[in-house]
Amino acid sequence: MVQVYKSKIDTWLVVVLAAAIILCTVPFLLSLISGNSDELLPTLPAFVIGAGIPLWLMTTTCYTLTDSALLVKSGPFKWQIPIQEINGITPTRNPLSSPALSLDRLRIDYGRGQSIMISPKQKSEFLQHLAARRAQMS
Repeated sequence: MVQVYKSKIDTWLVVVLAAAIILCTVPFLLSLISGNSDELLPTLPAFVIGAGIPLWLMTTTCYTLTDSALLVKSGPFKWQIPIQEINGITPTRNPLSSPALSLDRLRIDYGRGQSIMISPKQKSEFLQHLAARRAQMS
């Protein structure tokens, strides 16, 4: 059975990303309204990148449990972690970059010294389902 878990999103991160979106959208809209193509050209990439990527990350960051793997997706980034390779799971508040929109995270250790930090919104349910899949494989 496939189960999808959305990322928990911290309020402070929503504020930061919303500010970035606004700061990139306003100049683009003003140049669009003015009709001046000399102003529109430099603001278009800033708008697409500065507004598009934060929206993409906020709307697509999720974690999918299949029978054999944990699939992590965040914007253009994807990871596939075989459940049988998971060595350990520990809670963390590590602020390093990861496919997690909250500091309420789980560090998943897998393979040979690899790890990834995720922040499922329904953390206890996610852990129960992951533990059940790991038990089935052993």
